[in-house]
Amino acid sequence: MNPIFHALFQKSRYLTNSLNEVLKQHNLYSSQWAILYCLHKHGPMTLTQIWKYLNVEAPSITRAITRLESLGWVLRMDGEDKREKIVTLSLYAEEQLPTITETILAFEEEMVGALTVEEQQQFMILLEKMKG
Repeated sequence: MNPIFHALFQKSRYLTNSLNEVLKQHNLYSSQWAILYCLHKHGPMTLTQIWKYLNVEAPSITRAITRLESLGWVLRMDGEDKREKIVTLSLYAEEQLPTITETILAFEEEMVGALTVEEQQQFMILLEKMKG
């Protein structure tokens, strides 16, 4: 077996768990943050666009959106087709984003701080070379 995969899976779990700990102060989980960031970056999106972009199964996104909606982070509106739902950030989410972004940036710096800018760029190039 190629040890790269084990290392990637282990590091991925570690990063997710660490990010969940950091996001507790905002009452969020990393999976919820991924959706909020996606909407912040791309604007209103359909549920289908979100699950395709995040490579997550549709039922998981639907559950997460329902939870985010009940917590006041997102709004869900009918699209052109009644079956289509458009998800957008709420005013509350827009107000909270700068503070959450500060938290995320500090976390990211802590995680990659030991890497030089060149090493970070090389790492991105290597990840892009991998299939998928």
